[in-house]
Amino acid sequence: MSISTASARQIQVAVIDEDENEKRIHRRYSVSLSGRFMCANKEEYACRIKDISVGGLALSVDGPVPASVVAGERVIAYIGQLGGLEGPVLRTWADGFAMKLNATQHKREKLAAQITWLLNEGDLTGAAARKHERLKIANRDAHLTLSAGGFIPCLILDVSLSGASLACKARPDLGDEVWLSRLRARVVRHHSEGIGIQFMEVLDAQDMQAHFG
Repeated sequence: MSISTASARQIQVAVIDEDENEKRIHRRYSVSLSGRFMCANKEEYACRIKDISVGGLALSVDGPVPASVVAGERVIAYIGQLGGLEGPVLRTWADGFAMKLNATQHKREKLAAQITWLLNEGDLTGAAARKHERLKIANRDAHLTLSAGGFIPCLILDVSLSGASLACKARPDLGDEVWLSRLRARVVRHHSEGIGIQFMEVLDAQDMQAHFG
């Protein structure tokens, strides 16, 4: 299940003090990200992420924590552009819980890049959208698949970890969801040659090689 955070996302660039009792070894950031989580019994609940690091996260729920959420229980949190994050529950409180993230080193590195991107995200138009180095591509043929169905031909002008600039005659509306190859994105700007899109999930070097290498 994909979760849109376009209207609900609010990032606060504030570092939470490390809790020595829990021996946190990863810097945790205060955030406000809407999402959902699924318990081992497949039940899903809405939630809001309160803080996150590459090693774990804390989230709150509406009302009391479900009875199935106990220490050691494996849950999966679905968090908008961060995708699915899974791991065991560490502890619970009246309206939330903390969980450890089970992830490979590659996944942790990618998550670190995604968190950094979210913290730095501002007005996604014009130069402000270009927060990652962009790779120039010599008019590579491609096509965009529209969420409403159909597709439009385009040329990839340049691409970065967080988005791409495309030359095309059609101008999907700002905010429209599209797919570039297997990459889900949304339209964030129009320019003289076409459009700029923002990927729903920040890529890493291996992703770039797989899709555009």
